[in-house]
Amino acid sequence: MTQTILHVDASARTEGSITRDLSARIVERFKPAKVIRRDLASPLPVITGEWVGANFTPANDRDAAQRDTLALSDQLVAEIEAAELIVIGMPIYNFTMPAALKIWIDLIARAGVTFEYTENGPTGLMTGKRVVVAVASGGTKVGSELDFATAYLRHVMGFIGITDVEFIAADQMAIEPGAALRGANDAVQAIAV
Repeated sequence: MTQTILHVDASARTEGSITRDLSARIVERFKPAKVIRRDLASPLPVITGEWVGANFTPANDRDAAQRDTLALSDQLVAEIEAAELIVIGMPIYNFTMPAALKIWIDLIARAGVTFEYTENGPTGLMTGKRVVVAVASGGTKVGSELDFATAYLRHVMGFIGITDVEFIAADQMAIEPGAALRGANDAVQAIAV
């Protein structure tokens, strides 16, 4: 049974967003789980040279300013660690994910924290979790050669150790919105809880 869900929404639209609606209905399917909410419509700060320097300084050697620089990133990682299920609402903007979601990824993909380098290559440390992504697009077909969002998100989640990734798509909304929404709604109802 899922006890804690991390619910991440990446749509810039706070009203009328298909991915926000779908992701909320996915979360609802898992009630009475505790929900940690992360709304990326309030943008996160991009990584800077100071952030990179702090991140690559061994934890025991970081000064107070470096610890402060990494505090938000540490919080974002703690949210992932606390959840068995991560639900992401991800629209496709210009064939890929919103910049806000890419910033979230930059802040959580940390060597020695969410993955580690080994003699056999990188190994993810966030294992035993599941990700369900509600994705919507105007014209891009999810899984097509023009969809740079879903393959990238699946790869990044696997890179940090989460290989159970499922997409619920309301794609090509500009072409056949009724069919796209019906398919996505059916997929939400059929999701394994």
